[in-house]
Amino acid sequence: MYGVALVEISCELAFRVSLHMQTEVLQKTIPAEFSDNARVWVYQSSRAFIDKEAVEIKEQLLQFYSQWQSHGQPVKGWADLLFRQFIVVMADETEVMVGGCSTDSSVRVIKSLERQYDVNFFDRMMLTFLVKNKAEMLPFGQVQYAIGRGFIDQNTPVFNNVVLNKKELLNNWLVPAGESWLKGKVAF
Repeated sequence: MYGVALVEISCELAFRVSLHMQTEVLQKTIPAEFSDNARVWVYQSSRAFIDKEAVEIKEQLLQFYSQWQSHGQPVKGWADLLFRQFIVVMADETEVMVGGCSTDSSVRVIKSLERQYDVNFFDRMMLTFLVKNKAEMLPFGQVQYAIGRGFIDQNTPVFNNVVLNKKELLNNWLVPAGESWLKGKVAF
Protein backbone atom coordinates (compact mmCIF):
# COMPACT_ATOMS: atom_id res chain seq x y z
CA MET A 1 0.00 0.00 0.00
CA TYR A 2 2.76 2.46 0.92
CA GLY A 3 4.73 1.49 -2.21
CA VAL A 4 1.84 2.47 -4.47
CA ALA A 5 1.42 5.78 -2.64
CA LEU A 6 5.16 6.49 -2.96
CA VAL A 7 5.08 5.71 -6.69
CA GLU A 8 2.12 8.06 -7.12
CA ILE A 9 3.89 10.81 -5.15
CA SER A 10 7.07 10.21 -7.16
CA CYS A 11 5.18 10.45 -10.49
CA GLU A 12 3.39 13.59 -9.31
CA LEU A 13 6.68 15.17 -8.22
CA ALA A 14 8.38 14.29 -11.52
CA PHE A 15 5.43 15.79 -13.39
CA ARG A 16 5.54 19.01 -11.36
CA VAL A 17 9.30 19.37 -11.86
CA SER A 18 8.94 18.80 -15.63
CA LEU A 19 6.06 21.27 -15.87
CA HIS A 20 8.02 23.84 -13.86
CA MET A 21 11.00 23.45 -16.20
CA GLN A 22 8.79 23.93 -19.26
CA THR A 23 7.22 27.03 -17.71
CA GLU A 24 10.69 28.45 -17.06
CA VAL A 25 11.62 27.84 -20.71
CA LEU A 26 8.46 29.65 -21.81
CA GLN A 27 9.20 32.59 -19.52
CA LYS A 28 12.65 32.92 -21.07
CA THR A 29 11.25 32.68 -24.62
CA ILE A 30 8.25 34.99 -24.38
CA PRO A 31 9.03 38.72 -24.28
CA ALA A 32 9.12 39.86 -20.64
CA GLU A 33 8.31 43.44 -21.61
CA PHE A 34 4.88 42.45 -22.98
CA SER A 35 1.87 43.05 -20.75
CA ASP A 36 0.32 40.03 -19.02
CA ASN A 37 -2.84 40.97 -20.94
CA ALA A 38 -1.12 40.82 -24.34
CA ARG A 39 -3.41 38.89 -26.70
CA VAL A 40 -2.29 35.41 -27.74
CA TRP A 41 -3.21 33.10 -30.59
CA VAL A 42 -1.89 29.53 -30.60
CA TYR A 43 -1.81 27.52 -33.82
CA GLN A 44 -1.01 23.83 -33.49
CA SER A 45 0.53 22.16 -36.51
CA SER A 46 -0.57 18.70 -37.59
CA ARG A 47 3.06 17.61 -37.35
CA ALA A 48 6.36 18.71 -35.89
CA PHE A 49 8.69 20.65 -38.16
CA ILE A 50 12.20 19.55 -39.06
CA ASP A 51 15.14 21.85 -38.33
CA LYS A 52 15.28 23.42 -41.80
CA GLU A 53 11.54 24.14 -41.76
CA ALA A 54 11.71 25.54 -38.22
CA VAL A 55 14.43 28.01 -39.24
CA GLU A 56 12.41 29.11 -42.29
CA ILE A 57 9.20 29.47 -40.27
CA LYS A 58 10.90 31.49 -37.54
CA GLU A 59 12.31 33.84 -40.20
CA GLN A 60 8.88 34.29 -41.82
CA LEU A 61 7.30 34.97 -38.42
CA LEU A 62 9.99 37.56 -37.64
CA GLN A 63 9.31 39.24 -41.00
CA PHE A 64 5.60 39.28 -40.24
CA TYR A 65 5.58 40.67 -36.72
CA SER A 66 8.36 43.20 -37.32
CA GLN A 67 6.11 44.76 -40.01
CA TRP A 68 2.71 44.07 -38.38
CA GLN A 69 0.43 47.09 -38.39
CA SER A 70 -3.03 48.03 -37.26
CA HIS A 71 -4.64 51.03 -38.97
CA GLY A 72 -1.21 52.24 -40.09
CA GLN A 73 0.34 52.00 -36.63
CA PRO A 74 3.02 49.43 -35.73
CA VAL A 75 1.77 46.60 -33.55
CA LYS A 76 3.94 45.56 -30.64
CA GLY A 77 3.95 41.97 -31.78
CA TRP A 78 5.87 38.77 -31.39
CA ALA A 79 5.59 35.29 -32.86
CA ASP A 80 7.60 32.12 -32.59
CA LEU A 81 7.55 28.40 -33.24
CA LEU A 82 7.51 26.55 -29.92
CA PHE A 83 8.03 22.84 -29.28
CA ARG A 84 8.65 22.52 -33.06
CA GLN A 85 4.86 22.37 -33.49
CA PHE A 86 3.07 25.46 -32.19
CA ILE A 87 3.06 28.92 -33.66
CA VAL A 88 2.31 31.43 -30.95
CA VAL A 89 1.41 34.96 -32.03
CA MET A 90 1.23 37.73 -29.43
CA ALA A 91 0.15 41.36 -29.59
CA ASP A 92 0.65 43.79 -26.71
CA GLU A 93 -2.24 46.20 -27.12
CA THR A 94 -1.22 48.68 -24.43
CA GLU A 95 -0.49 51.26 -27.14
CA VAL A 96 -2.02 49.99 -30.41
CA MET A 97 -5.14 47.82 -30.55
CA VAL A 98 -5.16 44.98 -33.07
CA GLY A 99 -8.13 45.40 -35.38
CA GLY A 100 -9.90 42.85 -37.54
CA CYS A 101 -7.72 43.54 -40.58
CA SER A 102 -4.58 43.11 -38.49
CA THR A 103 -5.85 39.81 -37.11
CA ASP A 104 -6.72 38.73 -40.65
CA SER A 105 -3.15 39.49 -41.74
CA SER A 106 -1.79 37.17 -39.06
CA VAL A 107 -4.19 34.41 -40.14
CA ARG A 108 -3.03 34.88 -43.76
CA VAL A 109 0.53 34.20 -42.60
CA ILE A 110 -0.61 31.01 -40.86
CA LYS A 111 -2.59 29.90 -43.94
CA SER A 112 0.45 30.59 -46.12
CA LEU A 113 2.59 28.41 -43.85
CA GLU A 114 -0.05 25.67 -44.05
CA ARG A 115 0.21 25.62 -47.85
CA GLN A 116 3.99 25.96 -47.87
CA TYR A 117 4.59 23.05 -45.48
CA ASP A 118 1.50 20.93 -46.20
CA VAL A 119 0.22 21.03 -42.61
CA ASN A 120 -3.03 21.89 -40.86
CA PHE A 121 -3.06 24.54 -38.15
CA PHE A 122 -6.82 24.45 -37.57
CA ASP A 123 -7.65 20.84 -36.60
CA ARG A 124 -9.21 21.21 -33.15
CA MET A 125 -9.77 17.45 -32.75
CA MET A 126 -6.04 16.77 -32.44
CA LEU A 127 -4.62 17.09 -28.95
CA THR A 128 -0.99 17.40 -28.02
CA PHE A 129 0.48 16.02 -24.83
CA LEU A 130 3.95 16.59 -23.46
CA VAL A 131 5.41 13.10 -23.11
CA LYS A 132 9.04 12.83 -21.97
CA ASN A 133 9.49 16.53 -22.84
CA LYS A 134 8.35 15.96 -26.42
CA ALA A 135 5.09 17.13 -27.98
CA GLU A 136 3.06 14.07 -28.98
CA MET A 137 -0.19 14.40 -30.94
CA LEU A 138 -3.24 12.24 -30.45
CA PRO A 139 -6.69 12.41 -32.06
CA PHE A 140 -9.34 13.06 -29.42
CA GLY A 141 -11.01 9.75 -30.29
CA GLN A 142 -7.89 7.85 -29.19
CA VAL A 143 -7.31 9.57 -25.84
CA GLN A 144 -9.26 7.00 -23.81
CA TYR A 145 -7.33 4.17 -25.51
CA ALA A 146 -4.01 5.89 -24.66
CA ILE A 147 -5.10 6.27 -21.04
CA GLY A 148 -6.15 2.62 -20.85
CA ARG A 149 -2.77 1.50 -22.20
CA GLY A 150 -0.82 3.76 -19.84
CA PHE A 151 0.64 5.99 -22.54
CA ILE A 152 -0.83 9.04 -20.82
CA ASP A 153 -2.45 9.60 -17.44
CA GLN A 154 -4.03 12.38 -15.40
CA ASN A 155 -0.60 13.92 -14.78
CA THR A 156 0.46 14.04 -18.42
CA PRO A 157 0.64 17.69 -19.50
CA VAL A 158 -1.74 18.64 -22.31
CA PHE A 159 -1.45 21.82 -24.35
CA ASN A 160 -4.41 24.12 -23.77
CA ASN A 161 -4.42 26.02 -27.06
CA VAL A 162 -7.35 28.27 -26.17
CA VAL A 163 -5.32 30.52 -23.88
CA LEU A 164 -6.16 34.16 -24.57
CA ASN A 165 -3.30 36.21 -23.17
CA LYS A 166 0.34 36.10 -22.08
CA LYS A 167 -0.48 35.36 -18.45
CA GLU A 168 -2.66 32.38 -19.43
CA LEU A 169 0.01 31.19 -21.86
CA LEU A 170 2.60 31.14 -19.09
CA ASN A 171 0.35 29.64 -16.43
CA ASN A 172 -2.27 27.56 -18.23
CA TRP A 173 -0.96 26.51 -21.63
CA LEU A 174 0.50 23.30 -20.23
CA VAL A 175 -1.80 21.74 -17.66
CA PRO A 176 -2.16 18.24 -16.23
CA ALA A 177 -4.69 16.34 -18.35
CA GLY A 178 -6.67 15.52 -15.21
CA GLU A 179 -7.07 19.25 -14.50
CA SER A 180 -7.92 20.19 -18.09
CA TRP A 181 -11.20 20.21 -19.99
CA LEU A 182 -10.54 16.47 -20.58
CA LYS A 183 -11.43 15.77 -16.94
CA GLY A 184 -15.14 15.39 -17.67
CA LYS A 185 -14.65 13.78 -21.09
CA VAL A 186 -12.47 10.75 -20.33
CA ALA A 187 -11.91 8.35 -17.42
CA PHE A 188 -8.44 8.52 -15.86
